[in-house]
Amino acid sequence: MSRIITVFNQAGGVAKTTLTQNLGYQLAQLGHRVLLIDIDPQASLTIFMGLVPRDLKQTVHDAIVEELPLPIHSGIHGMDLAPANISLSTAEMQLVSASLRDFRLKEAIEPIEDDYDFILIDCPPSLGLLSYLSLVAATHVLVPLETHFKAFEGTGELLKTIARVRNKANRKLLIAGFVPTKYDARNSQDTRTLAAITEQLGSAGTIFPPIPRSTAFVDASESRMPLAVYDKGHPCVSILKKIALSLESLK
Repeated sequence: MSRIITVFNQAGGVAKTTLTQNLGYQLAQLGHRVLLIDIDPQASLTIFMGLVPRDLKQTVHDAIVEELPLPIHSGIHGMDLAPANISLSTAEMQLVSASLRDFRLKEAIEPIEDDYDFILIDCPPSLGLLSYLSLVAATHVLVPLETHFKAFEGTGELLKTIARVRNKANRKLLIAGFVPTKYDARNSQDTRTLAAITEQLGSAGTIFPPIPRSTAFVDASESRMPLAVYDKGHPCVSILKKIALSLESLK
C-alpha cells in the first residue's frame, strides 16, 4: 500500500519543502519508489528539483482543475515529481463551484498510486483549499515545526484543521509525527521550544529528532539537489535518514 504523506504547516519558513525533497531522497535511497507532488503556487519544490516553473506546459493545476492526468517528470535524483507553477494560485477561485472539489487531488493520485511506495505532498503555507485537498488525499500528515516560540504558537489551529479533515472528508488520516526544524542547541529559546513540542505534542504523534539550522540546506537547494547529493557527509544527512527509516514503519 502506498503511503501518501502530506507535509503540512500553515506557517511559512519551517522547511516544508526542504523536508519533502530530502526525505523523499532518503526513502528513494532505501529502495522505495517515490513521487513528490508540489501543490504550492510558489513552486519551490519544483525549483529545488531543477525544473523551471514558467516553462512547464502542464502542472498539478491541470490535474485538479481540468481533471487531466498528473504530469510526472521521472528520474530526478531517483524520484519522480508532479510540478507546480503560479497557475495554482487561481485554483481556489476556479474550484469554488466545482463538484466534489475536496477530492480533486485524491482522484488525480488514485490512477498512479500503486506505482509508488511513498507519495510526498508539499503544501503551501496556509490553511486554504490547496492544503485541505492535500490532507484529504493523504494517508498521513507530517508536520515540520520550527523550534521558535512564535512558530510553535500556531500549532493549535493546525491541529484543528487536521481534526476537521478527519471528522468529515478523510476519517483515516493519521499523524505521522512532528519534525522540529532549524534547531540551534546553543539557543536557550530553541531548547525550551523543543521541550514544549515534546511535552505538548508527544501524545498526538511521534516527535522526530530535531534537524539543526544549517546554511547547507540553502546551498543544496540553490544547486537543485538534496543535501545528501550536495554534501553526503553533512551531519544532517544521518538525521534525515533516521526519520526516513521511521517512516518505513507507517501503516
